[in-house]
Amino acid sequence: MREVSPAPVEVEWPAAAHALEPAMHVVAPFSPATALAPMEGVTGPELRARFAERGGVGLVCTEFVRVSRAKLPAKSLKRAVVKAPGVALSVQVMGNEIDKMAEAAGLLAEAGADVVDLNVGCPMPRVVRKGVGAAMLKDPALLFDLVSAMRARVPGLLSAKVRLGWDDASGALEQARLLVDAGVDFLVVHARRRSDLYAGVADWRVVRELAQALRIPVVGNGDLWYAADALRLMRDTGAAGVMIGRPALRNPWIFRQLAALRAHEEPERPTGEDVFAWLRELDQSYRARDASKTLGHVGPLKEQLGFLARAIDDGGAFQKSALRLPDADSILRLAERELARLPAERLDLDAYGTLGLERVPQLD
Repeated sequence: MREVSPAPVEVEWPAAAHALEPAMHVVAPFSPATALAPMEGVTGPELRARFAERGGVGLVCTEFVRVSRAKLPAKSLKRAVVKAPGVALSVQVMGNEIDKMAEAAGLLAEAGADVVDLNVGCPMPRVVRKGVGAAMLKDPALLFDLVSAMRARVPGLLSAKVRLGWDDASGALEQARLLVDAGVDFLVVHARRRSDLYAGVADWRVVRELAQALRIPVVGNGDLWYAADALRLMRDTGAAGVMIGRPALRNPWIFRQLAALRAHEEPERPTGEDVFAWLRELDQSYRARDASKTLGHVGPLKEQLGFLARAIDDGGAFQKSALRLPDADSILRLAERELARLPAERLDLDAYGTLGLERVPQLD
């Protein structure tokens, strides 16, 4: 195992020769065994650095780098490799041109990416209509050839982030076997089908099936809203690690809470003042990044606020008020007045989901 430091679609999947050999005590190739998920337009260098500084996370992921038929801009690709101190970096690529994807993977590895990850999970219509993201699940031969070509160019860790299937999860194990045989070192499983988009509740039962069957680490993803549930996923499915996306934007303390639970320590419970301090951190990061932009950074700040507001038990009143405001300074003044005064008990940010504002999956 390579390591890094601190209408239904009928698909016939090829048989795998060895992917079903389970391994005992399979561990994630990054430590801690927690990862910040790739999110388009969100997980830029600024946010990755903030999470790395907070601790508790072993891998941070870029938003996807789109690779097409056009000539590869090597300098632009290498600019995606912006590492945060002490945390491994995964750079995600998306595309379906075998030679171009292999070349891009090699360039990113050379530039210092600790992990090169293939996006086989993006469900959005504007993506899948181009035959990339989750659409690749409908073409297993192409997927196998593409991953094999990337494997030949990446000497370090290669991974794939995948959905359970297009509109049917019954082929999830077969598609996982194919990816293992093509050469991925670990698999990140978003426990939804493409047809689910982000609706409903993730099906952790399939994560358990894959984790118990495959000889490589399986990292679980999907609806890990509370640290205790992330721990439960690992304990009850055998997943080697967890990857957290939207829940980490909602609760930026979740990685530290999970680390505390794993160490049998009392996890922190953020207050409104803590949330306000985090919002100010984001404001400073985005302000420095977008200083030259006409509209400034109010858009990204409002996007982050939309996730943070999910943890406030007020029927969405604070978020509605904030979204009407024209600039970041007005948003911060509102947050200081309305959010900073809230006690921890008014926020759904403890490790156990005491207020239970989010739906969490259950295992049979």
